[in-house]
Amino acid sequence: MKEKLYEIPLNDAMDENDECPFCYLERKAEQELMDFALGSCASYMEPDTRESTDQEGFCRTHQKKMFDYGNALGNGWILKTYYKKLMKEMKEEFGSFAPQKTSLKDRLTKKVSNGNSIRDWVTSREKTCYICDRFSKRYERYVVTFFHLYKNDSAFREKLTKSKGFCFHHFGDLCNGADKYLTDGERKEFYPILFQLMEENMERMSGDIDWFIEKFDYINKDADWKQSKDAIQRGMQKIRGGYPADPVYKLK
Repeated sequence: MKEKLYEIPLNDAMDENDECPFCYLERKAEQELMDFALGSCASYMEPDTRESTDQEGFCRTHQKKMFDYGNALGNGWILKTYYKKLMKEMKEEFGSFAPQKTSLKDRLTKKVSNGNSIRDWVTSREKTCYICDRFSKRYERYVVTFFHLYKNDSAFREKLTKSKGFCFHHFGDLCNGADKYLTDGERKEFYPILFQLMEENMERMSGDIDWFIEKFDYINKDADWKQSKDAIQRGMQKIRGGYPADPVYKLK
């Protein structure tokens, strides 16, 4: 079966033999988006890109990663116009704001009013992130492609059964995806495969952590590490996703 372009990322991720192929895809996509937003192509100087970053901003996590990335001037340009848009909106919000009157009952019960337009505006501002929003769209395509390959590519299904499974976070996403993209009959076949994969690999991971600890016993000081030398970072990944031991991603 000839591989199609949109199938390559999923197949590449499975070939990496990672603790979770979706963690691998997530890291790769995030780094590509960082490179696009702040890298040498200088897209932050393009009006359409800056319009998007002004509108969406960046979450706390990605602001820190952008700072660590190393392009201070690029960050400066992004912040420059973001601040101007934010201050314009802020003045408009402040100008139209009227504090709600607290009823006698609410004063007596010390109940906080639910209606505050400023709080709602701040909340809406904090819900968006230029990188997160673009990744979420790409990620959904990855999930769709995963199930497309599962249904139509026997080689991919074999890779799946021989893989190390998924982190707990992405495992949940796959359960959700199965309900969306598989038929009743396909789900009946898929879930036992997925559950067995998760059980076997969680057991493997637990065993690696056990042996990592045992290696600190003087009795085992000369014993082989087996697969446990990096068990802590892999164990953390298996539970929450991501790569705890990764170095900071910087501008190349």
